[in-house]
Amino acid sequence: MSFIELESLEKTFTIRRKEGLLKRSKREVRAVDGISFGVERGEMVGYIGPNGAGKSTTIKMLTGILTPSGGRLRVAGIDPSPSSRLRSGRGGPNRERTRLAQRIGVVFGQRTTLWWDLPLKDSYGLMHRMYRIPDARYRENLDRCVELLDLGELLDVPVRQLSLGQRMRGDIAAALLHDPEVLYLDEPTIGLDVVSKARVREFLRELNASQGTTVLLTTHDLTDIEQLCSRVMVIDHGKLMYDGKLAGLHAVGESERLLVVDLERELPPIEDVPGARFVRAEGPRQYLAFPASSSAAPLVAAVAAAYPLVDLSVREPDIEAVIAKMYGGTREERRESLM
Repeated sequence: MSFIELESLEKTFTIRRKEGLLKRSKREVRAVDGISFGVERGEMVGYIGPNGAGKSTTIKMLTGILTPSGGRLRVAGIDPSPSSRLRSGRGGPNRERTRLAQRIGVVFGQRTTLWWDLPLKDSYGLMHRMYRIPDARYRENLDRCVELLDLGELLDVPVRQLSLGQRMRGDIAAALLHDPEVLYLDEPTIGLDVVSKARVREFLRELNASQGTTVLLTTHDLTDIEQLCSRVMVIDHGKLMYDGKLAGLHAVGESERLLVVDLERELPPIEDVPGARFVRAEGPRQYLAFPASSSAAPLVAAVAAAYPLVDLSVREPDIEAVIAKMYGGTREERRESLM
């Protein structure tokens, strides 16, 4: 049995709509539609898809916030569903909820688990008591998080005064103080600058390597996936569309990265570089597309050797564009086909 296991998992919401003065209508929306997968202990898995695909709904069912409409799931041998715990009668729902809470950590990018008006350190102190973390272990974990996430100057600042990026780092630390065995990260690098993103990624790599923490990561930043995860799953319209390596996803979706070339002056289109396709020019700036599964290094070297450069940068493919290429049509067209 996998450490995290989902079997034909479903979640349906009923949407009620008022039409006119007297008429009301309702329809069912399947946010998660028969998903099955397993995650082994110690894996770091990317769980990606466009907005509204069902990623956060899946995470909320795995944590026990939402109850599935159908199917089965287990996290470390525990069913997170409140209704399932009530039916089983095994120790009661509160005991099962406590067992699960001690073994998981959660970070939702758009919501915080910290106390809004308290300094960051006071929120951590409350976590210390809530999870009954041994004093020595709490101090060790807090010191590690403060150092690696650069939180030292923020500990006395009320949470409401933190920037989004600072709060995200604070939330990640809060989720790890009790040594969870599995960490759910829902858009953990949202709002972070380049330096902060790199710091968070390095922290997560170290956490996984040193403690074997299982990580399920949802993000729109493909760089997060490339640098952290050996496996990626794609969900779209509640269905699991792909499960495998990121290179395989790029190959299936025929996705492309963009090389943005800033030249010293306006020149004719760069069309003589092997492995690249000229896309467009904007004055001295030109855009070249190349397969996302290929290395940018040979392309960069070829352009630098033949043209007068000011700057170069690489833009990653958009998740929605990859999925649209994989399954055909725009997202709106695919949504209509499923209705």
